[in-house]
Amino acid sequence: MANLVSLLRTLLGLIVIGLLFIPSQAIYLLCFVLTVAVIAMDALDGYLARKLNEASKLGAVIDILGDRVIEQVYWVTFLALGWLPLWVPLVVIVRGIVVDGLRSVAFEQGYTAFGQASMQQSPIGKLLVSSNFSRTSYAVAKAVAFAFMILGHTPGFAPNISGPITTVGLICTYISVAFCVVRGLPVLVEGRRFLESDKKDKSLA
Repeated sequence: MANLVSLLRTLLGLIVIGLLFIPSQAIYLLCFVLTVAVIAMDALDGYLARKLNEASKLGAVIDILGDRVIEQVYWVTFLALGWLPLWVPLVVIVRGIVVDGLRSVAFEQGYTAFGQASMQQSPIGKLLVSSNFSRTSYAVAKAVAFAFMILGHTPGFAPNISGPITTVGLICTYISVAFCVVRGLPVLVEGRRFLESDKKDKSLA
C-alpha cells in the first residue's frame, strides 16, 4: 500500500507539471490543490509503511526515487516557465546524482538512506540527513516553494496579491536548495567508506 501511494504521488506530480503549461486561472488553482495533495501523500506513504509494518529497503528506494522525480521535474518546469534561474535545478540535479550514486553503493552493502540500516553513522550525519527535524524542515520548505510558486503565478491575480506570494515561494526555494546542499554533504563524507569497502571486496574477488 505504501509503495502504491508513492507511485501514485509521482504520477500525480507529473500530471500537475503537464497542466502548468495551460495558462488558465482555474487550471493553476487546480495545480495548487493537487500539489498540496502530492505533498500530503509524501507524508502518507511513510505513515502507512510504519503503520502496516511495510517498511523495507525496496520501499525506501521507491520513496527516494519518487521524491527525486517530483523534486527535479518541478524545478525544471519552473525554469522552463521562466520562474527560476538555471542554477537552481542544476544544483538540485547534480546533488541528486552524486548522492544517489553513493547511496546505491551503500545499498549494495545492506544500508539504506534512512531507518535502522541508515548509511549515516555519525551524530552530525544523522542530524542533518536522517533526523525528523531535518527531513521535515526540508520537506516543508519544498512544499511551500512548490505550492506558492504555482499560486503566485496564477493568471488573473492582481500584482499586490501574486507578488508577495511569489516572494515567499522564492525565499522557500532558496531555503530548500540550501537544505539540499547541506543535507548532501554528510552523504559525501560518510559515503567514502562504502566506496573503499567496495574496492576491497572487488580486490578480494
